[in-house]
Amino acid sequence: MNEIFLDTETTGLSAKGGDRVLEIACIETENLIPTKKIFHKVINPEKEVTEEAFKIHGFSNDFLKNKKKFKDIVDEFLEFINGKKIIIHNAPFDVEFLNSELSRVNKRGLNLKEIQDSLTLARSKFPASSNSLDNLCKRFNIDLSRRTKHNALLDCELLREVYINLVGEKEPSLISKENEFGNENVKNLYSIKKNRQKIVILPTEEELSNHKNFLKSEIKKNFF
Repeated sequence: MNEIFLDTETTGLSAKGGDRVLEIACIETENLIPTKKIFHKVINPEKEVTEEAFKIHGFSNDFLKNKKKFKDIVDEFLEFINGKKIIIHNAPFDVEFLNSELSRVNKRGLNLKEIQDSLTLARSKFPASSNSLDNLCKRFNIDLSRRTKHNALLDCELLREVYINLVGEKEPSLISKENEFGNENVKNLYSIKKNRQKIVILPTEEELSNHKNFLKSEIKKNFF
């Protein structure tokens, strides 16, 4: 099963209060390695962007007014994520917004129980720390220089790097790079590693005798 790293940007913080989704980004991976397939849409939220939200992501009402609406991209979005493991940082927030949008166009909502929340995972590992995406990037020495504003597509890539560290993969395993190296080559490499054994070569009687004679004749005072 492939993975989807998903993030959204919104007009504000309250889906129940009428705030809407204005950006959706998804990066597809296979065994945490990008497949180069992405879904990225900036959309007309049909709702004014709050000043606080604008400061975070920089999307203005004028910029958004001529974009496609959620109803225009929903089928493409659902097809892209169908049958894949979805990973979101602070999943309840994004899922509530997405389900609100899906409800408006009479589509079935996402099941939060089937989504991996990387924030929950981070809290289980670092319970006494702040586990925002920024702070996790700093913890794992992930470059944040590009993140001058919140951007859903960039945040998906940062989340992928954070998630790799959270699950202890550091780098995706070689076995997941079969397409790059060829299935047979990878299998042979792992077979060699698995069957490799330490070989101990014992000295011959002649070598032991020569060694004793050397100690007697060449070392005046042998402390060993």
